[in-house]
Amino acid sequence: MKTIIYIDGYNLFYGCLKHSPFKWLDLYQLFVERILHAQNPALEVIQIKFFTADIKAKIASNGQLATQAQQAYHRALEQCYPEQIEIIKGFYSLEKAKLPIYISPPDKSQGVDVWKLEEKETDVNIALTAYRDVSKEHAEHIVFVSNDTDIFPALEAIREDFDGAVKIGVIIPIRQHENSRPPNAKLSNYADWTRKYITEAELAASQLPEIIPTKKKPIRKPEYW
Repeated sequence: MKTIIYIDGYNLFYGCLKHSPFKWLDLYQLFVERILHAQNPALEVIQIKFFTADIKAKIASNGQLATQAQQAYHRALEQCYPEQIEIIKGFYSLEKAKLPIYISPPDKSQGVDVWKLEEKETDVNIALTAYRDVSKEHAEHIVFVSNDTDIFPALEAIREDFDGAVKIGVIIPIRQHENSRPPNAKLSNYADWTRKYITEAELAASQLPEIIPTKKKPIRKPEYW
């Protein structure tokens, strides 16, 4: 069964990787070899589509080092899996905003100026890419790695427009037994199957090599990762 995986990089990072030693993650090993093939070895995963955005160094905890680390990670994925992994980028928007302070009941007249950081285009990119892949019969089985309600309309549309022609799976990118955001039941309602967690053992066993040879300078795992 031809399968395409759509990964929400923002969800994956904040659900599984932040404050962990597993950021140098091998997406193919984790989602294809350790999760999907463990369920069904006959699945033919033809592509992983990884949706992300470039970090803004001026607001990152590690500044320019964070940007360099992310760039190294993307190059490592492309070097190891040039045919299997496609990186699709949105962008981060940083704007001034005024938000109400935390009081009850809320009072719009009492606010504070903040910087509002938002990732743009990722949800739209996931939805449109998946819908087009299905409509062009590129896949018989699609798998979403996300816990974001915003992609729910895409699952709903695919289920209603192509019911029976494609199977839908959802992998919730949260670590098992952690006190984090609960699995999104709304996504599961339109899926044929749901994997509600990723284990720490799976993350630990799915790491890229620390040094990846290229035709030029080798790619090295960032030290602070």
